[in-house]
Amino acid sequence: MTKEHLFIKALKGETVDRPPVWMMRQAGRYLPEYIELRNKYDFFTRVQTPELACEITIQPVDIVGVDAAILFSDILVIPQAMGVEVQLIEHRGPILPRTITTQKDVDNLIMGDDAVASLDYVSQAIKLIKKELNNRVPLIGFAGAPFTILCYLVEGKGSKNFDVAKQFCFSQPKLAHQLLNKITDVTIAYLHEQVNAGADAIQVFDSWSGLLGQNDFNEFSLPYLNKISDSLSARVPVILFPKGSWYALQELSKSSASAIGIDWCITPKLARELTQNKKTLQGNFDPCKLLLPVSQIQKEVKEMIDAFGKDRYIANLGHGILPNIPVENAKAFVDAVKNYKSI
Repeated sequence: MTKEHLFIKALKGETVDRPPVWMMRQAGRYLPEYIELRNKYDFFTRVQTPELACEITIQPVDIVGVDAAILFSDILVIPQAMGVEVQLIEHRGPILPRTITTQKDVDNLIMGDDAVASLDYVSQAIKLIKKELNNRVPLIGFAGAPFTILCYLVEGKGSKNFDVAKQFCFSQPKLAHQLLNKITDVTIAYLHEQVNAGADAIQVFDSWSGLLGQNDFNEFSLPYLNKISDSLSARVPVILFPKGSWYALQELSKSSASAIGIDWCITPKLARELTQNKKTLQGNFDPCKLLLPVSQIQKEVKEMIDAFGKDRYIANLGHGILPNIPVENAKAFVDAVKNYKSI
């Protein structure tokens, strides 16, 4: 009989002794073992080689002791599958030499089975990871949210404010929605393949939705997050993480998702009020606080869990772990959650 993991129980809203804990970007850049592999193989070789993706995914489970593994991959595999070149330059970020800005560009995107078939290496990695994990912890699959993927497709690179992408949405809304729908359809098919391969839960990262005002979020982000969640949630728990979009919590509490990720810019009290405790919340430790002394990390973690409550809560960072975090500090964060007592 398969045991039900603490992480899954928390996603279902069941009573737990303590919250589960994992960290966004836990498989990667702060771990010396990962850096060794990074020095040997370029980024997309690591992503597209199932054995490497498996090894990297499992590293934080073995080294830091998290309660869930998250697939080592990248949100920009979706543009690649749709026929758009993506270059990933270490310490510089992603570059998309050919941007999507016209009707012809949108019409020429690869769709359907052809797009999803090119991502088979992800399914192969998941199968390998599940075998190697041997049910120690559950595995989270993921994808980028359609608005965030649009930002990269239109802007062609990372940006602090994605002005070009936002202007595209505002000035050509009909074309923007065509593009968003295409991204959504490929993403849904891709995530179903992840579940078919063995992913136990799915997280959707809307990393740039916080650049939108509430009305614009409701137009360009929310419908597509809901469409993805509605398609997947009958099969596995879905976590939506619209970073910076705290104003959307009330609306998101009506979604089919099991959990909502939040950053550090909202208090646990307000997040609970806005969601009326209908959803499991995930977050919201500031990654920079992992540079504090261990005793301070322990104190901050206890205060965070006390504020959220141990149930319907997954302890996590408010965004990805930083590359300069000492491994012992990351482990201190995880251990502080594992040792949590409400008294």
